[in-house]
Amino acid sequence: MNTHELTFKLEKETKNTVRYAEVLEDGEAPVIGTLYVQKTYLPTTPIEVLSVTIGIAVESEDSNA
Repeated sequence: MNTHELTFKLEKETKNTVRYAEVLEDGEAPVIGTLYVQKTYLPTTPIEVLSVTIGIAVESEDSNA
């Protein structure tokens, strides 16, 4: 599995969620863009910066048989 870590910065709070914007390097295209996290999952005071690791399954050549 190939993994990639993404960083998100607090953008604003909505009624039931907190909106985070993906932090990008110069010239880098967004992978997710905007991320909404339910307030019930977060501490009472929302976290300023989140890290998210995504995994992409890599199919082996043997699995096509």
